[in-house]
Amino acid sequence: MSKENAEAFYKKLKIKLKDTSNWPSKYLYKFIVPSKPQKIKQVEDIFDNMGAVIQTKTSSKGTYTSVSINVIMANPDAVIEKYKEVGNQVEGVISL
Repeated sequence: MSKENAEAFYKKLKIKLKDTSNWPSKYLYKFIVPSKPQKIKQVEDIFDNMGAVIQTKTSSKGTYTSVSINVIMANPDAVIEKYKEVGNQVEGVISL
C-alpha cells in the first residue's frame, strides 16, 4: 500500500472507530505473520505490558500464523499507532 493510500485508509478507520465505539474500548487486532517464532514474538512484544490477551493459530500448512490481540485502547489514534508500529517493525505482516 502506498503512503497516500495508507493515510487515506487510516483516516477512514479513525472516523469509523470514533463513530462506532466509546473510548476507552476493547479492540481486537488480527495479524497474519509468517510462522517464524521471531516474527510472532515481535508482534507480541509490541503489545507487551498492556494487559493484552494474545492468541495464536498456525495455518493448516504451517506457513502462516494468525495472531489475535484483544486489548483495551484509549482512543482511535492509539489503535492506529499500534497498526503502524506493527507494520513498520514486522516484515511480512498482514493486518486484518
